[in-house]
Amino acid sequence: MEDSLPVLTNCDCVVQENMIQNSEEMIENGLRRFGWSGMVQCILVSTAMYFDAQQSFMAIYSDEYPTWHCADPTTCTSHSDICKLPKSSWAWDGPSTKTVISQFGLECAGSFITGLPQSSFFLGCLLGSFLLATLADTSLGRKNLLLLSCFFMSLASAIIVFSTNVWTYSAFKFLIGFWRSSIGTCVLVLLTEKVSTEWRFTVGIVEYLCFTLGYMTLPGIAYLNRNSSWKSLYLWTSVPAICYSVIAYLFVTESPRWLLMQGREQEAMAMLTGISNSSVENGPNLTAGLLKVPGVKQKSIFKLYSSIAELFERSWARKRVVAIMVLGLGIGMVYLGIPLAVGNLGFDIYLAVVLNAFMEIPSCVATYFLENCRRKPSILAFSVASGICCILCAVVSTGLKVAKVGISLVAFFSAVTAYNVFLIYVIELFPTRVRNTTTSLVRQAVVFGNIFIPFLISAGRNNKIYSYGVFGVVIMSSCLSLVCLPETIGIALSDTMEQQEKKEDIPA
Repeated sequence: MEDSLPVLTNCDCVVQENMIQNSEEMIENGLRRFGWSGMVQCILVSTAMYFDAQQSFMAIYSDEYPTWHCADPTTCTSHSDICKLPKSSWAWDGPSTKTVISQFGLECAGSFITGLPQSSFFLGCLLGSFLLATLADTSLGRKNLLLLSCFFMSLASAIIVFSTNVWTYSAFKFLIGFWRSSIGTCVLVLLTEKVSTEWRFTVGIVEYLCFTLGYMTLPGIAYLNRNSSWKSLYLWTSVPAICYSVIAYLFVTESPRWLLMQGREQEAMAMLTGISNSSVENGPNLTAGLLKVPGVKQKSIFKLYSSIAELFERSWARKRVVAIMVLGLGIGMVYLGIPLAVGNLGFDIYLAVVLNAFMEIPSCVATYFLENCRRKPSILAFSVASGICCILCAVVSTGLKVAKVGISLVAFFSAVTAYNVFLIYVIELFPTRVRNTTTSLVRQAVVFGNIFIPFLISAGRNNKIYSYGVFGVVIMSSCLSLVCLPETIGIALSDTMEQQEKKEDIPA
């Protein structure tokens, strides 16, 4: 019985290692063909981030507390408590349907009720990240999950206009958050797996620019609809997203690395060699040396959620996931918290969002020039800078409004840059087999921290320590997790856990 078992000699192991190395070189060489068609694919995939950004920051306008004026000067003044005045003595500035606060009569509701829609959005993101995370690594793939998520997110955003109270509105916000939870992860993973190592940072910048463009256009759309119902804002952003989802489904291609791991060699080789699938089938078997590698597991369809089990069965991977999730929680809280807290600065809400959005542009430029810099020091430097500025923003006198806005912009710029490098860092830390799962787990940690943001912002209206102060402490504290993580600059992406262990000399 024992004689029938195959035995790997030292020579066999050397051959196996050489085959794995040749396999990686063939993939890298195939992915280096990044021409106009590659750029079109990059832009098509990244456009999903444009619509994702709009849904992420929609609450700044749809859920804002609108201004009001006295209709009867004899019974009220501009400093009166609106909740203690008769309804006939005051009126909203603009239509009563301008925001959900005014339409649903929430002007005197507590912070829990007014923050419920946005918290429901983040709860949806958290649940969606957990349930949808491994589908991109297993049965659905990167492309299908991305476009299905974008389509259903946009559909829920369009249907939300039929909400009749804050409860149904919050339910739809939950659905929007649920479906948009996997968009950022799928875009980043799909982009980086469709190009070689030298193009990885460049395509990441395209994703960030599309997200920035969506963020920047939102205040313009909101301003044009400032005298209309909040429902107009949702329609103006959801209908184009639905059209995009259909068009992208027809033209976006799948990740060749994912196809290889699924055992769909012919499709993957057609993409890597730039020839038709039929030519690959009729020609020589180019995949023989690429995929039939001893020691590399191959399954056409993985067992659902098997990537999570494979990830957590190794101690080094467990420690790495926990550390990167802690880091993501801190950076993500400031990254999304500062834009949502702009109303606490007492500044014009349209101009404030535009200024924050413009900070994304120099951040993208900074991220590009950080391509050849070590990841860990880059994340640490910008995170600490953001934390210090957040604390300064909390303690600076309210009368110094311009200085306060300037400090918050520096804090946001630093947080965005740290977040951009952080996302690339996450991609480089794990192999293809579990990359989408780990990226989704990290985003779950980010979203978990975001759930508390609406309540911190509400408490911060009276005392900035509860918003900006907490932001600063959290992001700086999270950087302690960098001690447990390795440096990844210049390391080519791996496909399996075994390859990752081999490259980093990790004990099996």
